[in-house]
Amino acid sequence: MRTIILFILALITLSACNMEASRKVVLLDEDWQFINKEVENGQQAKISTEGWETVSVPHDWAISGEFDESIDAQETMVIEDGERVPKFRTGRTGGLPHIGIGWYRKALDLPSTLKNKRIHVEFDGAMSHAKVYLNGEFVGEWPYGYASFGFDITDHVNFGGENILAVRLENPAFSSRWYPGAGIYRNVRMVVTNPVFVKQWGTYLTTPEIKDGKGTVNLKTRVLNQSGESRKVRVETQIISPAGESLASISDEIDLDNELTVEQNLDVPIPKLWSLESPTMYKAVTRIFDDKKELDKYETPFGFRYFEFTNNEGFYLNGERVQLNGVCLHHDLGPLGSAVNLSSLRHRMKLLQEMGCNSIRTSHNPPTPEMLELADEMGFLILDEIFDEWRLAKTENGYNTLWDEWAEKDMVAWIHRDRNHPSVIAWSIGNEIREQGAEDGLETCKFLVDICHREDPSRPTTAGFNNWRGAINNGLADAVDLPAWNYKPQFYTSIHKEHPDWTMYASETASTVSSRGEYFFPAEVKVMYTREPYHSSSFDLEYPSWATSPDREFVAQDSLKFMAGEFVWTGFDYLGEPTPYNVEWPSRSSYFGIIDLCGIPKDRYFLYQSQWTDKEVLHLLPHWNWTAGQKVSVHCYTSFDKGELFLNGKSLGVREKDPANLYTTYRLVWDDITYEPGEIKVVTLDENNNPLKEAVVKTAGEPAKIVLETDRNQILADGKELAFVTVSVVDENGTLCPQANNLIQFSTEGEGSIKAVGNGDPTSLESFVKPFRKTFNGKCMVLVQSSKTAGEFTLKAESEGLEAQEIIIKTSL
Repeated sequence: MRTIILFILALITLSACNMEASRKVVLLDEDWQFINKEVENGQQAKISTEGWETVSVPHDWAISGEFDESIDAQETMVIEDGERVPKFRTGRTGGLPHIGIGWYRKALDLPSTLKNKRIHVEFDGAMSHAKVYLNGEFVGEWPYGYASFGFDITDHVNFGGENILAVRLENPAFSSRWYPGAGIYRNVRMVVTNPVFVKQWGTYLTTPEIKDGKGTVNLKTRVLNQSGESRKVRVETQIISPAGESLASISDEIDLDNELTVEQNLDVPIPKLWSLESPTMYKAVTRIFDDKKELDKYETPFGFRYFEFTNNEGFYLNGERVQLNGVCLHHDLGPLGSAVNLSSLRHRMKLLQEMGCNSIRTSHNPPTPEMLELADEMGFLILDEIFDEWRLAKTENGYNTLWDEWAEKDMVAWIHRDRNHPSVIAWSIGNEIREQGAEDGLETCKFLVDICHREDPSRPTTAGFNNWRGAINNGLADAVDLPAWNYKPQFYTSIHKEHPDWTMYASETASTVSSRGEYFFPAEVKVMYTREPYHSSSFDLEYPSWATSPDREFVAQDSLKFMAGEFVWTGFDYLGEPTPYNVEWPSRSSYFGIIDLCGIPKDRYFLYQSQWTDKEVLHLLPHWNWTAGQKVSVHCYTSFDKGELFLNGKSLGVREKDPANLYTTYRLVWDDITYEPGEIKVVTLDENNNPLKEAVVKTAGEPAKIVLETDRNQILADGKELAFVTVSVVDENGTLCPQANNLIQFSTEGEGSIKAVGNGDPTSLESFVKPFRKTFNGKCMVLVQSSKTAGEFTLKAESEGLEAQEIIIKTSL
């Protein structure tokens, strides 16, 4: 009997595959018209678009603009920075022209053959205050720029005729603490379904039991019926393996009036677990049938995994303890601005993974869906965060203006969108919210926690608290499932002693500031220190008043097993928030990143890599181009415990990591060295002083030529894929010239073009989109993009007085 049923199901599935697709998804990425100003009746189909430009979406209208210190300049007091009087801040939101109104318009192809279908548009994000129209008629709005949303536009469609989709966006001043971007900066889709269909984010899948050689899948599917009459339908779900094999199936017949949730349970034999080392993904494929006709097909990717946060032993994934070696990330992609690009996201996450990072906090807003898809695929853990602000304002026109009407709507949309991702391990409902010290703060916190527990009881709630005493006394820390602390390593032990039942981690750590390749002597701790020319030292000993160094957090994490891990502020530099140079222009982007704004690792990258991986790490700093007789310091970030330093062959002594001093616990340090040109070499030693590995830094001569290094020699010919080409200025012997600032001109020939340029200098006001860039301390970056034609293209880099270089990159379909 079972064989006959499976055979019949197979026949039904086969016949459905031969029919017209029951659900069609069309990416609306090309041929949008855009204008950056208010347009009277901009939603109307019959208006002149003279003066509008044609753009592709995702699109950030501000990133190609000119920097201007007056943009969003503000007299404000940032309590979180410890300020007690207002200061006039420039560059807080990046100094790019994101403020204002923008209109987007696109013609949709909706033939008369679709008149019995339902037509939907889905936005992954639009910054901000989106109002959506079709053919001049208002469809709907969604103001939160980081939220994903969708609308059914069927009733406004002119089937077989002209259809104009219009979107009005408005970014007010004083609405963000960092660069928010501007425009339809995430993907947009049109989804065509039958009148009976699974609603947007309409499945909720959990794996409640994984034991005894099987994994149980619980799937709740929300089915809508907009046909106008009651229907009897069959809901069939199959679990598909990574190899494409059907592992389990179930079928339920239901009477469907308007809307119904169908719950199904399936057992999968011997499932492969989703883990950091082997992130195995399955699919639940749900089909809705009316007799033999397939009405809809909806796929839900998922993974089998289980996890637990414990009060004394930290975090466990699939029964094994995992230290959360995490970073916080803002949403911008450096030279690309906020416009989402999948290959850029992948490139960034690969760099982080090679550093030993295994988890990401989406600071401080819902991420683009592609980040979670990559986390599922690559093996990252995600703290999914939604708000930087509740009712109490941090910025005049921030989320506080939306709270009463939109908080619950945004929460539900966020959780429904993201709750099937195995990478997501907690819902973070806020960051350093000012309600920590407010009388009604607990009530607001419970409101959000209850929504999370209602919409997804399978994951804990959390929040990042900087006012730790206020959060504890007011009850907020006890209201969330996982209280987390921003910059409080000195208090972890006392908090744990007071509240031994709490499970805790560090939601923001370090906030060390540095400019790639900038070194100042002596190498010493400096707090909220500023200097001209507005750079922070790469010895990684400088930080704001509320923060600390990586070393201090390492000590706490290593010694306190009850701490589940840390999330460093931040993985990459980001546009805006140029602490400690908040009032000094032209500082316009952050100094916090382990990796600079354009994607070049700073020295600190190797300090974390030495702590977070099992790799043999050996990184020597600083560069070796100084003034003869100058006193300098040398630090070595390494996984080895002992090393000997040589200057031009002469030993400067053996150093061992020594926990008696904070800054010799995780690094090898030589101070007060009298500089002379030549080379420094560190040789690491075993316990018997046998040499193990060495690293050399040489004095560079005059700049002589350009070197190009690409992350990939072949990219997809889809008109979107990027290659990241690091540009270095070297001397005649190939040694990096560490202070070179040559202007490099770029050109391409063939099936590729220049998408963006950058150099990681937080004070540079050069354009991100013009085909030239000065090197910053010897390096810059050019991002090149494929066309839609397979072949190849040549990137050429040249500069006056330097030997030029070319590199060939292939493009394939």
